[in-house]
Amino acid sequence: MRQERVTVFDTTLRDGEQSPGCSMNLTEKVRMAVKLEELGVDIIEAGFPIASEGDFAAVRAVAKECRSVTVAALCRTAEQDVARAAEALAGAARPRIHTFVATSDIHLEHKLKKSRAEVIEMTRAAVRQARNYTDEVEFSAEDATRSDIAYLCNVLDVAVEAGASILNIPDTVGYTTPTEFASLIDTINKQVVRDRNVVISVHCHNDLGLAVANSLAAIETGARQVECTINGIGERAGNASLEEIVMALRVRADRLPFETRINASELYPASQLLSSIVGFDVQPNKAIVGRNAFAHEAGIHQHGVINNPLCYEIMTPESVGVPANSLVLGKHSGRHALSLRYVELGYDITPAELDAAYASFTNLADRKKQVYDQDLISLLSANTKMREEKSVVAAA
Repeated sequence: MRQERVTVFDTTLRDGEQSPGCSMNLTEKVRMAVKLEELGVDIIEAGFPIASEGDFAAVRAVAKECRSVTVAALCRTAEQDVARAAEALAGAARPRIHTFVATSDIHLEHKLKKSRAEVIEMTRAAVRQARNYTDEVEFSAEDATRSDIAYLCNVLDVAVEAGASILNIPDTVGYTTPTEFASLIDTINKQVVRDRNVVISVHCHNDLGLAVANSLAAIETGARQVECTINGIGERAGNASLEEIVMALRVRADRLPFETRINASELYPASQLLSSIVGFDVQPNKAIVGRNAFAHEAGIHQHGVINNPLCYEIMTPESVGVPANSLVLGKHSGRHALSLRYVELGYDITPAELDAAYASFTNLADRKKQVYDQDLISLLSANTKMREEKSVVAAA
């Protein structure tokens, strides 16, 4: 089956950085951008130039450093915003201006205080202005999933007529569900894109834990660009996780016949670099890159993994850049995992010695959350010493 291409738009440095505690300085942003380029993302959204001098400098620096990817700058549909974005991207090899405006009535009334007609004119003017600076213009309809569909399609149609070649449909507040979002994307494809050379993009937030599911549903229905972040960082509950989307497409290519140019073996290194830069790790059970993603404690699982990792792993650790799976020794572990760990530690023990060590191990594991290698060595030494003492007593 021929696989269609989905482009990966990474917004770790823009939307991701807006997550509390995830701010980065200029050096850190450039360092992360270089890793994203190595990872194989297609577009790096480097910042929001009008927001601060720091963001302006970051976009300019990333544009100068990263020459094999498209570098995007975000801006509102305001003349000074678009001009500032263009200025920051002046040295980019492949620049993209990404302009946005809200289209939901709740945003128009309470945030923008604009009429629907005014937003349409703002869209037309901003996209036309952006096209004066670059051929590649992306337009986003903020809060698209809570917008009136007919009006949303009207705004998007105006953006295309003004020169936008990428239409981004954001689930700004993480409100939609996969079937509902798929229906929206299908409607936009039929009513706005039609046979025009326009790409539908999606940008999903995770407020209901559905960002990745919604993104995949959109891809199945016609979206060909996905906006996401490393480790799923971003506003509130975060963005769609890049590593989860990429590996879902790869592992389930039988149902999702789409490919990206991501080098999956760089996923874990990219995750680790971001964690070190922002100063906190992902949760242990985070899919793909979490500490427990390839860890096994239950004895029945450990036995299966020892015999064949495919019993409990749908991808290899190495495929995403993790050095190896981990058999975590705890109270749920079995003899097979304990025996393997002793072999790895260089001990060739008999079945009787294993039985004695396992009995001591389970007693210890009931008192400790995790049993470490030094504990195992100590248990073996204690059992050996006990046997020797019994032998001496028996001989006497």
